[in-house]
Amino acid sequence: MPRRRRAAGRSRRRLAALRYDHWPRRVAPREGRPTKRLDRRHAALHNKPRTRKPSPMTVVTPLPARELMLRGAETMSRVMDQARALADVTRRQAEALRPDFVAPRLPPAPSDPFTLARDAAEYAVDAAQRAVLFWDTMRQAGNTFTEHELAGCPPVLFFEHEMVVDGRTLSRPSNYALVRIKVPEGCPPTDAKLRPFVIIDPRAGHGAGIGGFKSDSQVGVALRRGHPVYFVIFFRDPEPGQTILDITQAEGIFLRKVAEAHPEAPKPVVIGNCQGGWAVMMLGASQPELTGALVLNGAPLSYWAGERGRNPMRYLGGLAGGSWPAALLADLGNGKFDGANLVLNFESLSPGNTWFKKYYNLFANADTEAPRFLEFERWWGGYFLMNRDEIRWIVENLFIGDRFARGEISAGGGATFNMRAVRSPVVVFASAGDNITPPGQALRWIADVYRDEQEIKALGQTIVYLMHDEIGHLGIFVSGAVALKEHSEIAELLTLIDSVAPGLYEMLITREPGSNAWQVELKERTIADIRIRSGEAKNEAFPAVARISALNQSLYDLFVAPVVRQAATEESAELRRQMHPLRLRRTLVSDRNPAMAPVAALAEQVRQHRAPARRDNPFLAWERLWADGIERSIDTWRDWRDAWTEIAFHGVYGMLAAVGVAGGETPEEPPSAAALADAPEVRQALGRIATGGYAEAVVRMMILLAQARGGVRRSRLARSNAVMQNEPPFSEMTASARQALIREQTVIASMAPAEALAALPKLLPKLADRRRAMATVEDVAGPEEELGDAALAMLNQLRSALGLAAGLVPVGYEQAAVPD
Repeated sequence: MPRRRRAAGRSRRRLAALRYDHWPRRVAPREGRPTKRLDRRHAALHNKPRTRKPSPMTVVTPLPARELMLRGAETMSRVMDQARALADVTRRQAEALRPDFVAPRLPPAPSDPFTLARDAAEYAVDAAQRAVLFWDTMRQAGNTFTEHELAGCPPVLFFEHEMVVDGRTLSRPSNYALVRIKVPEGCPPTDAKLRPFVIIDPRAGHGAGIGGFKSDSQVGVALRRGHPVYFVIFFRDPEPGQTILDITQAEGIFLRKVAEAHPEAPKPVVIGNCQGGWAVMMLGASQPELTGALVLNGAPLSYWAGERGRNPMRYLGGLAGGSWPAALLADLGNGKFDGANLVLNFESLSPGNTWFKKYYNLFANADTEAPRFLEFERWWGGYFLMNRDEIRWIVENLFIGDRFARGEISAGGGATFNMRAVRSPVVVFASAGDNITPPGQALRWIADVYRDEQEIKALGQTIVYLMHDEIGHLGIFVSGAVALKEHSEIAELLTLIDSVAPGLYEMLITREPGSNAWQVELKERTIADIRIRSGEAKNEAFPAVARISALNQSLYDLFVAPVVRQAATEESAELRRQMHPLRLRRTLVSDRNPAMAPVAALAEQVRQHRAPARRDNPFLAWERLWADGIERSIDTWRDWRDAWTEIAFHGVYGMLAAVGVAGGETPEEPPSAAALADAPEVRQALGRIATGGYAEAVVRMMILLAQARGGVRRSRLARSNAVMQNEPPFSEMTASARQALIREQTVIASMAPAEALAALPKLLPKLADRRRAMATVEDVAGPEEELGDAALAMLNQLRSALGLAAGLVPVGYEQAAVPD
């Protein structure tokens, strides 16, 4: 019996050892130090304290059943979430790919064979002549391309300009430069007191100049209003070793130079087009003292955002395996990345147009389309280069990592670029028809950076966004209609932006009834509105892409990059660039190709003997029908490609995220409403709720009235701005003092509206001051019948608070006005 008891004891000890010393655990305890959680569970199971320390050889301990179950449930929840996401994507794509069977409108058949023969002969001559004119235009485009390349790809600005600062001569050289636009004939001279406009174009494969591509452009809009206009250009080849931070420093020097040239003017407006948008925001975040209002046109800042079933471009980096393909292309280019690769990527988003319809339109309208086609090709056909470090910085920090909105991009010296540090007003222009920078990527950063609209107000920030319903990405910059409407109204708003109370607004542009003038209104919006517009709020597949990308990049750097860099030479890199499809398709139709030699003479003969077909020729209708069918076929292929791209992305990275590849990081919780009220700037403002006088009262009342109405029209904003600029005591303040006053009163009116209203009598103890202040506010508000019920109710509350309603006069207050 004793032997059996001893054997049973040894069995129990072995079982305990197996149960507690040989199961895998996440973190092995330090030698000689027991695990506290394990000791507690051991004591609970055996009703005695655990005294045996783990053996030095012990590296694993058990996971308790409860924790295993919790982890399993968490993993299963992620799996189900990703499965639902994949099912939703598949459903959306299936609905989008559902064929739309619409019977084509066939042209009428000729009435007799003789008419058919006549129409056929007429069409044959016309088509042959148009073909000659088409190839002649393509030859001219090819010649323009080769000449542009030989000239070093200068900027394609429509306006004459002069060099101000050449970034290649700075202490940290870069291939950027600042030029000043010369005022053309027909434009008024620049006003030294008007704020300058500084436009930064995207360096995303193409050259600089899209913001001043034609007379009706961003440059033209600013010049016609008398503003000094500067343009940040860049050269084709980067400076050796230049980085993105070098460019940011150079752009800061450019802004200092502009400020020195215009000492009487307010801080310059800085406009960022497309990829120039994040450059502008980096300037505003790192050097806020240099920038005035920031305008972001079609600028992506949140690269993971988008709508399921649309916006396929954000998935390409993941399916390519991350950032390593860009590094490989740069290494094959002997340390330089060819921007033609980015342009080819853009073209593939709309292949029906860029690969066929654009050329068909040139063929169909060969007599009139050539000038417009050649003008656009001059910019579209200029391809620029980047250093290896530059393209890797962009891909890893923005396209793949999406780190800007989270404040994770290094600014050097241990600092980071934090969008919350931006203090200048921000105007965002996006379009629902933009498939390169969809609205989510242009707007989502607002919801990522700020907890809610109250926080935006508390921080004294003003953000205005404008949405177009259908214009494409390039149309934002090159469309004359967009320049004359949206860009013109943005420029007009910028003259009043300092009078806009902090907050989040949508800019609405409508036609005034019975007039050709535009009516502009700023409507208050919420962070919830931004989330609705920006698509899915959370997708763990994208953090999984970032993890896989970092792994693949490390493997590439370790095993592949050394070999490729040793094999690449400048000659082989240049040969690869010249053989790129986008360059080759232009050089092959230029005069460099002997086969194109007779085209110019043939085209001249055609122009002298041009015989266009009649508009009602049925063969022209058949031709258009054929062209539409080709375009639809190509776009159908694109739709299938995009559908499978999205489904594959969610199928691969969604499942990786579900099993924990994305990491278990818990995102930082945004500050609560209570924490926001405890912020120093908010406490300071609320502590001054009953402090001040006439100026504080007028601004507070105007803000309360605007909040009640839910926005402000530009006409009221103009009247408010006139008061701020021309009437005492506001006219005696500096611009910064007026802005600080508006920010403080906005915090008070938004965080404690009832107390702000009740404290008005303390700010205006004299009856004459009250009457004068109320008259000013009523004049800014305009006719009462235009206010709306909520604003009218607030106006009556203001009158009641000041004792001015229904002729009420409070007793005991001195009736003396503030001195003028």
